[in-house]
Amino acid sequence: MDEKDREEKIKAAQEGAAKRAAAPKPAQEAAPAPDVETIPVVRRLRQSFPEAVREVTVPGKIPDELTVLISAEKIVEVCRFLKEDPELSFDYLADLTGVHYPDREECLEVVYHLYSMKRRERLRLKVRVREEEAVESVSSVWRTANWHEREAYDLVGVRFRNHPDLRRILLPEEWEGHPLRKEYPVEGKGEGLRYVAHVLRDPERAFREFEEHQASKKSQEVPQEEGE
Repeated sequence: MDEKDREEKIKAAQEGAAKRAAAPKPAQEAAPAPDVETIPVVRRLRQSFPEAVREVTVPGKIPDELTVLISAEKIVEVCRFLKEDPELSFDYLADLTGVHYPDREECLEVVYHLYSMKRRERLRLKVRVREEEAVESVSSVWRTANWHEREAYDLVGVRFRNHPDLRRILLPEEWEGHPLRKEYPVEGKGEGLRYVAHVLRDPERAFREFEEHQASKKSQEVPQEEGE
């Protein structure tokens, strides 16, 4: 085979590869959306709290992203059921957060990230309330919710009814507003400078307040129990 024949074969092979690459591929069928109503925890919640389950979704079609929107007035009952039912056993509150959606009528959302040590399964619960409404504290179900709820109150402004000690946890009590609210200015409102001025104006009082705060935190420390 001479050089010319070899070049023609290479050229033909390249053109064939280009045509195959440009040819439309048969459409692949999308993965079927999971039937959330067949998931055991969803069935149990529907059976036990038919009026409390507002919505069930699996955002990423991944079981670990199962999300159940619960009526706010039923959140404590639902959480206690999920923790104490032996077939579910969501014994660990991994996290609790607050989110602000200013364009919604129910503009405040609380998200509960649960985990079952026994079943190695995750579940996300949500409740939504209006600005003037409070959410019932779940600290009676998981004691670790105490500090999680204080953080949601401190940074987002979610109020929790029947919380044992609802006050700021990260920011000083003199701080104005809630920094994770959408309307909160990125550059802040000058609270840090006001707090510095408070310390400089009366350092003895500021130090006394700090010691009282530390003593209060220490008095609240409790031994960690399994599942908390």
